Amino acid sequence: MTEPHKPTLTPSADALEQAPSAPRQGRVQEAWERLSENRLALVGLAVFVVFFVVAVAGLLLTSGTEPVLDPAQIRLQEKLRPPMSSPLAEALTPEEAPDLGIFLMGTDDLGRDVFARMLQGAWVSLTVGFVAVGISVLIGIFMGGVAGYFGDRSLRRDQVAAAILFLIGGGLLASGLTGAGWVLMGAGLFYLVLMAPWLGRRFLTKRRHPTGASGLLLGRALSMDTLIMRFVDIMLCFPSFFLILTVVALLPASIYNIMIVIGLTSWMGAARFVRAEFLSLREQDFVTAARALGVSDWRIIFRHMIPNAVAPVLVSATIGIATAILTEAGLSFLGFGVPPPHATWGNILSDGKRFIFDAPWLTFIPGTAILIVVLSFNLFGEGLRDALNPKLRER
Repeated sequence: MTEPHKPTLTPSADALEQAPSAPRQGRVQEAWERLSENRLALVGLAVFVVFFVVAVAGLLLTSGTEPVLDPAQIRLQEKLRPPMSSPLAEALTPEEAPDLGIFLMGTDDLGRDVFARMLQGAWVSLTVGFVAVGISVLIGIFMGGVAGYFGDRSLRRDQVAAAILFLIGGGLLASGLTGAGWVLMGAGLFYLVLMAPWLGRRFLTKRRHPTGASGLLLGRALSMDTLIMRFVDIMLCFPSFFLILTVVALLPASIYNIMIVIGLTSWMGAARFVRAEFLSLREQDFVTAARALGVSDWRIIFRHMIPNAVAPVLVSATIGIATAILTEAGLSFLGFGVPPPHATWGNILSDGKRFIFDAPWLTFIPGTAILIVVLSFNLFGEGLRDALNPKLRER
């Protein structure tokens, strides 16, 4: 007896066309498509690329013992010359003659070429912006990741003691004793973030460590998240620019000090973004699976969670570069920025304020450059935010 023939069901062409296809584009391609729809963001990106090229060219053309364009060359006989003016050939030696044949952006009160000084200032602004934001992003990711991952875990007695030390340091800092305040807060935070987890794994997990009643109550009231976020609140209470101005005034004038101080006083926003992402990520299945496999907390934080939480940090960093450039320009304008003979857009603007009617180009050229660069970073940052998180745009 033969079996009945079973007809094979083959999908029709219409059914194949209507069937949902697997996504062919990755997240990066989708984000780029959304970003390319924002014309203002593309304009900001184009200006950023031009600014980067100009800054690198400024480094190559104005650095070294014999630069192609010397921003420190003094020509008193050519002072306050307007843009596009030709030099007085009979009054200059061959070494003093501009390499371009004309003063493209004029000269300042000492006869220095404003174009060469603007090129050097572009590299200074780019370096300060990227290094300062890099420092702030690293600190913000670490602090926000620790706060968001450990959450409301109660502190042990040794951690409570470090927290009390931290709070005392915050009180001293608020009362004006900045030196002792920073030392105590730094020591308490260093123990809580680095030493306490290591001690807990090495010694305190093998036997139960007794705690007193007061220490137990305070330990339940305090957590790593509470402690770090209260430190963020303390830092946000200080006006950032005036805090930077105070610290810079106490330190030797140096471009490195400027970058470090700006970075150490601008990490709070990144920490809040990372903490918010970690609070949602730590409940995801991949984190639970990693814990079940015995993966250490620090490996979960740095290997699995941080790569999934960097999207808002990139947006914050892009806008933070503009803020860092503006802060450096403000410090240089007030005389607390990068020391001479290095030229920055801020000190060019400061030198020109005395000649705003006689030589207005000394004010308009650096001021316009600062405006365009800062605006481009802000436009690109807003477009990047919409591209990485389209839900915000739909709202």
